[in-house]
Amino acid sequence: MTKSIAVFGTGPGVGQAIAHRYGKEGYEVVLIARRQGPLDLLARDLSAKGITAHVINADLDQTDDVPALVERIRACVGDPTAFYYGPAPTDLAFVPAVDLTPELLQDRMPITMYTLLALVREFLPAMVERGDGAILSAQGAAAVHGRPNMSGWPTVLAAQRNYLQSLAAEIADKGVYVGMLYIGARILGTPFEADYQRRQAQGEPMPDMPAADPAELADTLWNMHAERNSHETLVPAEFLDRSAF
Repeated sequence: MTKSIAVFGTGPGVGQAIAHRYGKEGYEVVLIARRQGPLDLLARDLSAKGITAHVINADLDQTDDVPALVERIRACVGDPTAFYYGPAPTDLAFVPAVDLTPELLQDRMPITMYTLLALVREFLPAMVERGDGAILSAQGAAAVHGRPNMSGWPTVLAAQRNYLQSLAAEIADKGVYVGMLYIGARILGTPFEADYQRRQAQGEPMPDMPAADPAELADTLWNMHAERNSHETLVPAEFLDRSAF
């Protein structure tokens, strides 16, 4: 049976690297994101390497659309062997904790929590029945450790982490792996990295952040999945030491 992975949030950076890494391992890949053009380009790149790729344009902020989205995925590959969830809101809206509002958190909940929860409920039963599967994510390390002026989306990511930790503990003996990668670095090739470099060149004060290669991050998540020795990895490992109070 051909294995497959649905990649939710196939933007520049980790999502695209995950598609390449799992495709290299023989997985069929379903690419899901808002913008059709970049998805088509990625699919052509994957196909040129002998990887079967399917493209589905979808807004993951619209949780009510999940049943229809799931049917489109099943029409391509059936119930996927694994799925990766890593979309980001259009506006990350990092704010100081003193300025955080209920409305801002509410705006971030659908893409961060509600859609993920709906997808797990759709795809987990088949994974459990099969006795094999994986639910994977990669997010910012601010979900692990709060940082000044970075409330907002990370606050909801911390809730996502709590949910995935509980899920991991509940289904570990059913053959389904939950893996979480938390990244305290700027990711090469992303809009955030380009903006960081531009602002640094203009002399703006910028936080000291290491750079991370998305292909190496995808390797890390693949190895976590393949070895199943731990559910969480923090990159860089010393992030907590550097961000401690």
